Amino acid sequence: MIGRVFNERYKITERIGIGGMAEVYKAQDQVLGRTVAVKVMLPQYAADPEFTARFKQEAASAANLQSPYIVNVYDWGQDGGTYFIVMEYVRGTDLKTAVQQRGAINQRKVAEIGSQVCQALSVAHGQDIMHRDIKPQNIMVQPDGNVKVMDFGIARAKNSVKAKTSSVLGTAHYISPEQAQGKELDGASDMYSLGCVLYEAATGQLPFDGPDAVSVAMRQVNEAPLPPSQVKPDISPDLEAIIMKAMEKNPANRFQTVRDMKHALDDFLMGRPLNLAGASAASAPTSVMGAAPAVMGTEGGTAVMQPLTPGNSGPMQQATNFRMDDDSEKKSRKKTVGIVVGLIAGIIAIAAVAMALLGGGEAKVPNVVGQTQDSAVQAIEAAGYVVGDVTEEYSADVVAGRVCKQDPEADSALEKGGKVNIVISKGVEKGSIPDLSGMTAEQAEKAIKDAGYTPQYAGNEVSEADADTVSKQDPAAGKEADKGTTVKYWISTGPEDIEVPNVVGYDQASAKSTLEKAGFTVSVATGSYSDEYAEGEVMSQTPNGGKLGKGETVTITVSKGQDPDKKAINIPNVVGMTQSQAQSALAEAGFRYNVSETSSNSVEKGTVISQSQTGTGKKGDTITITVSTGPSSNGGNGNGNGNDNSDGSGNGNGNDNSDGSGNGNGNAGVTDPEETSKS
Repeated sequence: MIGRVFNERYKITERIGIGGMAEVYKAQDQVLGRTVAVKVMLPQYAADPEFTARFKQEAASAANLQSPYIVNVYDWGQDGGTYFIVMEYVRGTDLKTAVQQRGAINQRKVAEIGSQVCQALSVAHGQDIMHRDIKPQNIMVQPDGNVKVMDFGIARAKNSVKAKTSSVLGTAHYISPEQAQGKELDGASDMYSLGCVLYEAATGQLPFDGPDAVSVAMRQVNEAPLPPSQVKPDISPDLEAIIMKAMEKNPANRFQTVRDMKHALDDFLMGRPLNLAGASAASAPTSVMGAAPAVMGTEGGTAVMQPLTPGNSGPMQQATNFRMDDDSEKKSRKKTVGIVVGLIAGIIAIAAVAMALLGGGEAKVPNVVGQTQDSAVQAIEAAGYVVGDVTEEYSADVVAGRVCKQDPEADSALEKGGKVNIVISKGVEKGSIPDLSGMTAEQAEKAIKDAGYTPQYAGNEVSEADADTVSKQDPAAGKEADKGTTVKYWISTGPEDIEVPNVVGYDQASAKSTLEKAGFTVSVATGSYSDEYAEGEVMSQTPNGGKLGKGETVTITVSKGQDPDKKAINIPNVVGMTQSQAQSALAEAGFRYNVSETSSNSVEKGTVISQSQTGTGKKGDTITITVSTGPSSNGGNGNGNGNDNSDGSGNGNGNDNSDGSGNGNGNAGVTDPEETSKS
């Protein structure tokens, strides 16, 4: 797999790990130049339609979830029968490895991790998506300490039409009782799983274990977990209360929402009293507002203090981890009750003295976050304080018109008469979505973040936009939206390739119009002379046919027409002209000439008697003209032979004919065409 490139884009560089149905690789996105993680379905599952559907569902579900605590999904697809998902590459280690290497984690860090996972789940639950497989292996701890939840591989939307919606797909050590029983699930199931994760992180030990998955699942259904403090005594009672409430067997006894669980964890981190309203009597070893009360018991004849546990419903209940006869037991009960009553009376007395000493001095500031301004003012004044500065600011967590912050914070110690400043929420800040047209992916990401929104790369598409620039965005540019809104953008792969028309033989204007209508840019080049294509006609084009991207250039080459040197022209009629006139006329017309001579009794000497060609001819053709030498001499029959002399003259001998004419043959020299044979 190393070196393979998926969809001509994602080059695999190294293997990261393997899960139940897929392997995960580190890869390089060769388009955007960034490191990504590629999750590849194992080949034995690729042919299974159900697994394939789940794999696709993971991508579709996770791609819509945007949170700083959720691993982003960038892309997914199929290449050569292999299904893959492209995700954000997260540096760090998973929580399971961290616990295995270090044991129990610092309690505050456990609460921080829990709060961030709650935030991630809140985003998912807000879209009716349950994770269904929350476990420490799916929680990545980054170098900066923040976490990212990954692998929504078995998540499903509530409106899914899949038949087996209740299948037990989670990991047995972390599944909820209802998930183990194959019941319909909601967000409470994820909270239970998170409770198991926090239990393990805080104690270094699983809440339930066994020889196999079935036995572990049965324990999830039937057994209550051992309180964390009995595994690790220094566990904070408040953190223990949160974990135990999340792990209630009955979903109705857990937190109402993951946001409520997050608020409880945040309260623990801020040192505020917990508000676990709605917890059952046996839900946690602590009271609703603070540390657990203790009960007095005896063990081996010695008085001991015991924390309130599911077996101890209140301060008046006696511990049951001892044995004695009935009389002794009755005496012990009376004694215990007396001790407890005495302790309570003492506590009340001490509280009364404290109140008397404090009088109107230092007390705790009331919590007015979430209240209207009027209600907040009344609560602050009723507690003996003065309302200080009232300001406004945007808030994504508190609706407009209600208190989103206060200073000092709730439950802070403050002298009576002190000032409490409050900040009123203006609601979520709105802004205008930036125009991403023509931007590269990197430029788009920066523009979106700078405007206060969350960027999400949504994939590539064929588009009229230039390749590697933004082709489309959602929401549209200029639209008003809440700050923090996710802005999706698509990157263009360029226009779709189209057939190039063949315009060879067209005149230049028609060829240019045809190509431009097809969507191409036209470049015109001047060609050579041609006997086949008239002047102005396209004699060739590049490319000639095939496909080309819309908007790309097609070059047409236009003919200069017939070569002038080969073009037919009129031959002057030089018969009757003198030799010199004929030669000039032919030369001016572009012809060569050749002169021959003959005697004529009817044509004056030096006049052209005839020419070898008339009509039209090509420039440079040779025209032969015959010029008269005048009448012939009288003499008898005679045949003469003339020889060319070295000076160009010809000598010949002739015989007189009976009629007085003489015939003679002689060859004239080329330098003197008027020289004739002498007979």
